[in-house]
Amino acid sequence: MNKVIIFFKDSHRSSPLAFYCEMVEALFLITASAVLSFTILDPATTIFVPMYLLGSILGIISGVIRGAAFVVILCSWFTLMNIYALAQLFL
Repeated sequence: MNKVIIFFKDSHRSSPLAFYCEMVEALFLITASAVLSFTILDPATTIFVPMYLLGSILGIISGVIRGAAFVVILCSWFTLMNIYALAQLFL
């Protein structure tokens, strides 16, 4: 358990901004995933797609700060796909 605490402290210490972006990102993505899972038979797309989009954008920000190239690539793809999904929903 102590190693987990040290891991989180080191993550915060290395970049507080990235740490808080990742924390909010995780909150959005976990919540969006739960909404999708609980509404799977009639998906609440107007709720979970914007949450996935915000989480992906925060993932790009924290990935750039931390210099994590493949995180940025993956989150950029998710961001583009969620923008496309929002356009399908609202336009």
